[in-house]
Amino acid sequence: MDKIVVRGGRSLRGTIEAAGSKNAALPILTAAILAPGEYRFTHVPLLRDVTTMARLLETLGATFHQDGHVLHLDTSRVEAGEAPYDLVKTMRASVYVLGPLLARFGTARVSLPGGCAWGPRPIDLHIKGMTALGAEITLEEGYVVARAEKLTGADIDLEIASVGATGNILMAAVAAHGITRIRNAAREPEIPALAEFLVAMGARIEGAGTSEITIEGGAPLKPAPCRIIPDRIEVGTYLIAGAMTAGDVTLTGCRTDHVGALLVRLKQLGARIEADDTTIRVVGPERLDSFELRTDFYPGFPTDLQAQMMALAAVANGRSVLTDTVYTDRFTHVAELQRLGADIQMERNVAVINGAKRLSGARVMATDLRASAALILAGLVADGETHVSRVYHIDRGYERIEERLTALGADVRREAEPGP
Repeated sequence: MDKIVVRGGRSLRGTIEAAGSKNAALPILTAAILAPGEYRFTHVPLLRDVTTMARLLETLGATFHQDGHVLHLDTSRVEAGEAPYDLVKTMRASVYVLGPLLARFGTARVSLPGGCAWGPRPIDLHIKGMTALGAEITLEEGYVVARAEKLTGADIDLEIASVGATGNILMAAVAAHGITRIRNAAREPEIPALAEFLVAMGARIEGAGTSEITIEGGAPLKPAPCRIIPDRIEVGTYLIAGAMTAGDVTLTGCRTDHVGALLVRLKQLGARIEADDTTIRVVGPERLDSFELRTDFYPGFPTDLQAQMMALAAVANGRSVLTDTVYTDRFTHVAELQRLGADIQMERNVAVINGAKRLSGARVMATDLRASAALILAGLVADGETHVSRVYHIDRGYERIEERLTALGADVRREAEPGP
């Protein structure tokens, strides 16, 4: 098992290119189940989750090979099969195969998913969506089993604007007879990215990126190429790192419109932002201002940047208040940040952070993907060395983070960590 060792005290300076979006790549790869044939995906991030998804598709009969950031996938021999627990337990996004398998074969058997170790995130909305389209769903020995002789379009009102449920229903609905309307649909950029790929395959979809998506199902589908959009959370993480280290960091290959909420906030805190459509530069002051912040569904401030903003608040000038309204129990990183000297008090889903000029290096443990990033960012502004264990989490969502931070001038290295 590896760990990341960070020696703090350096301002980040330099330019890096945005990597492809994990959260866009995963549903797009599963959408290839819908039409048998050969696919070529470009700007695919080199991440553990992407490899896991490709291997999951392989268990269903697909073949793949990845050459750098290009992934070739052949779904010609995919058959109705089982998404096994051993793979699905490591990644919640594995549930994305449910909709495409049901659409193409009329049956699917998918293990209940695993993933990050914080809080329950049930897949009820996925199941309700498939049921609304005409599937019969049962739970058998830890597996979701779906069957449908025919999928039929329906009006589906989501209780929560879930990205996963919206994407899964969208993929199933393109094969349903008639019109499907998804109301209170997620508006995150990963949804229009998936819709654009499905349209390139031949699907008829309108409204992706708004709160109501209309799908005219039954159109014939064929394979299409796809370039994965840039990862807005990775971009946001490096911009926060640049700002909180009083650095000067430029991200190229971005979608600036995807990180608008963060850019507005960083400006308010005293950072200088220069941006065009695809390039963002952040110049951090000696010390950022404190803030009050609430996460929300897109286009609000993303919950996936909450932990990183808490690391920023730990060294901001004054008292910050951070509320997560999306995942109200997503605070496992608090205890680890406190080990670095962060002054944080919690009450339910509200964190109050009194900023300090510096933190102190310590041994900490990553509990989930974004917590890993937060701890590494905190290590950048801590005295001495910070050792972040369990960084297999970080490898799920950040491509070679130690190399990219080193390219910006950070003192970061990966080391093998002895087992028990």
